[in-house]
Amino acid sequence: MYRLAIRYVERYATTRKKLADYLHRKIGEREWQDAAPAAVEELVERFADLGYIDDALYAQTKAASLTRRGYGIRRVSQALYQAGISETDGREAFHASETNKWAAADKFARKRKVGPYAETEQDPDKRHKQLQAFMRAGHDFDLASRFVFAKPGADLTEED
Repeated sequence: MYRLAIRYVERYATTRKKLADYLHRKIGEREWQDAAPAAVEELVERFADLGYIDDALYAQTKAASLTRRGYGIRRVSQALYQAGISETDGREAFHASETNKWAAADKFARKRKVGPYAETEQDPDKRHKQLQAFMRAGHDFDLASRFVFAKPGADLTEED
């Protein structure tokens, strides 16, 4: 089991929860035959103590990656929750995502050619779909609507 765990953490950036889930899955697949139950949680804690796993660092890098790709704070929060990041480990990542929410929305609008980055004015049905895409990407309604309902070529600023 130790070799499985060490191989996993050397190949992937991971969290305590993701490593534990992986080990439990592998134990189930291989039909553990030892008399003693597998000590997965102890191994995960040992790896965390050795610095092989750092949930706070994982949260920061994951949040930064998602923000650079144009995702909003709710999508970042959802990804960190699924990875098993605690509130204390994710606090700094949430703060960074909140701070960079305008840049993330701008990136999303550029990629999707929405609002000020569109070539022509969109019809109401298309704007409604663009607004839904913004919301699914984790942006709040006010920020999303500022981009979606902006005229093509408009110069949006964060302070508006």
